[in-house]
Amino acid sequence: MLDLALDCLFPLGPDRWAIHVPLGKLKTERWVPVDSTVRQIVERLRVLREPTAASDPFLLPRNRARETLIRRLRAVFRDAVAAVGISGRLVPHQSRHTYATEMLRSGVSFPAVMQLLGHASPEMTLRYLKITQPDLQREYHQALSPPRHLVPSPRALPVTASVHADLPTLRTAIDAARYVLEMLRRTLPAGSHRQLLTRIGNRLSKIHAQLRNSTTLKE
Repeated sequence: MLDLALDCLFPLGPDRWAIHVPLGKLKTERWVPVDSTVRQIVERLRVLREPTAASDPFLLPRNRARETLIRRLRAVFRDAVAAVGISGRLVPHQSRHTYATEMLRSGVSFPAVMQLLGHASPEMTLRYLKITQPDLQREYHQALSPPRHLVPSPRALPVTASVHADLPTLRTAIDAARYVLEMLRRTLPAGSHRQLLTRIGNRLSKIHAQLRNSTTLKE
């Protein structure tokens, strides 16, 4: 953060922004996605920096040496920690550990977390992650309900001209609907919409099984 340039914020599309992080101690540079709140903070800092921007290309002003700015930021961080009533000792670098863990819990893949942190090895990233028992329980039960890897790929639907009102065509159509529904469900975050698609998928599976075992319908 200390070495972010004044023009570190870049638009990547509608409501899509990223901050360019320059080379750090790990000798890596990266583009880190940010939300609208971070974008507004950066733009506000840029406005405040405009009078002295010509002589100082950094987002955070350096009136003196870099080490002086580090000490000032740490002091502000300690004041913020005390203001919210945290008695334990915290340092700014711990926020990086929290960021990595929260990204993983939110569904960001391990390779993506590595890239966000600028790490070159999985071992380094693992040092930043705190996996708790509730995390393990959530991942375990999510994997079991339902076993999404068992969803079959659908057979091709017959073209309209050759569609027949028979049991095989009906089962094929339900297969295709189950497949499309599951592919859509996987793109949604955990929540009510994903749960709704899960319930509908379970109903379609039961209907498909009933049709397969039916002795009253003639194929």
